[in-house]
Amino acid sequence: MEQASNQFLGEEKISVLMRKYSIPCIISLLVGALYNIVDQIFIANAAYLGSYGNAANTVVFPLTVIALAIAVMIGDGCCAFVSLSLGMKRVGKAKKSVGNSVVMVIAGSLVLCVLYLIFSSRIIAMFGGTVNAETFRHSREYFFYITLGIPFYMFGQAMNPIIRADGSPKFAMASTLAGALINIILDPVFIFVFRWGMMGAAVATVIGQIATAVLAVRYIVNMKIAKPEKSDFVLETEVCKRTLVLGVTSFLSQISLVAAMAAINNMIRKYGAMDPVFMQEQYAQIPMAVVGIVMKFFQIVISIVVGMAAGCIPIVGFNMGAGLKSRVRELFKTLLTAEAMVGAVALIIVEFFPAQLISIFGAANESSYYTEFALRAFRIYLCMMVFACVNKACFIFLQAMGKAVESTVLSMVREIVFGVGFALLLPSFFGLNGVLYSMPLSDILTFAIALVLIVRTCRELSIGIAGGEADSSASSPAGGRKSFTEKRLSSSEA
Repeated sequence: MEQASNQFLGEEKISVLMRKYSIPCIISLLVGALYNIVDQIFIANAAYLGSYGNAANTVVFPLTVIALAIAVMIGDGCCAFVSLSLGMKRVGKAKKSVGNSVVMVIAGSLVLCVLYLIFSSRIIAMFGGTVNAETFRHSREYFFYITLGIPFYMFGQAMNPIIRADGSPKFAMASTLAGALINIILDPVFIFVFRWGMMGAAVATVIGQIATAVLAVRYIVNMKIAKPEKSDFVLETEVCKRTLVLGVTSFLSQISLVAAMAAINNMIRKYGAMDPVFMQEQYAQIPMAVVGIVMKFFQIVISIVVGMAAGCIPIVGFNMGAGLKSRVRELFKTLLTAEAMVGAVALIIVEFFPAQLISIFGAANESSYYTEFALRAFRIYLCMMVFACVNKACFIFLQAMGKAVESTVLSMVREIVFGVGFALLLPSFFGLNGVLYSMPLSDILTFAIALVLIVRTCRELSIGIAGGEADSSASSPAGGRKSFTEKRLSSSEA
């Protein structure tokens, strides 16, 4: 039968499944992150743009994250829904979720595009773009062209996890890679040869996003397992609701990051104006440009972390749906260990090689104030990378298990209560350094909470394994007793 093609998710070795699903997902997310990072590298090394263009890129970046937040809420939610449904042999529900998700992402992207075009100047000002006139001018130019590509960007990003859930992680990776390669090729041509400035960087990005979206469309119309029928594109309230609930953690994780970046950018603008060096017009954009660079490196690391965890979503969903708790517990422990190792490597890099990192972003063209602040920012802002990586993995894994409430609360506490709160509070005592202290303090406190949830989750997964899981019929759809995850999914069919 068609649904049996995903049965290997409940039988193959966990380590093999992690490699098969996580590596393509990591590459997909890294490649997706390269869109903005590559733009910033070429912008920074263009003498006629420099730190002004860098600061403008930092201003616009959180606005693209808003689009990403909506896209991943739909895409990751659908991915989890499809995986849970296939684990319980409900292919019809999986197809319905895919069809509804396509409609939701198209509608959402068009609405966001229109809002961005209408309120562009106000939005840029909200995210610190008024630090000086030159930064504001570059921000407006870059934002306008990036906005035109929002529908293509959101569609490609939303379909990526859905394609993975359909059993094609390599295609998901290839479609994202194709768009990023186009961007990498066109960026230097448009910026250095045509000298189109911020417009050139944005246009190269949008062309790459269009390519990814076209490949996604090609896959969706030829899906292997959960190919939607025409009737599946008619929105169904319960399916949409369940899809969005499963993806709300991904949304909040991204959108709360936007809130944190808005707070950070505005605190940088406010307290930079009080700094004896950065209060000078020619240096005012430096702190914002530098923090943007630091966050780009963090984005690379987090892309690896999220890729490892998100790649496990279909594995977790299928095994939870099939009642195979021991496999879920094994996967959880393996994932957390791997994420901590990634954080440790990243920590070594930022603490011992920050000068090499900033040189990639055009430090040679800037003043000594730029270099000094960048070294300090890398070493302070990212000093708790190990905790940050484990925290992020915990958010996503709980979401994949169907624990949307726990995952959402933990994510909100990290990004809003701690992330925004400390970014607003600490500068009052430590000036610009207070902005840098906000990140490690948030990660330490979040890890303390996450540790409690990690221990509790492992205990829950241990209950009943010795006596109950051997008889899988007790918790499978074929048996008389439904698993907790199955009951939650069944509620959407009532």
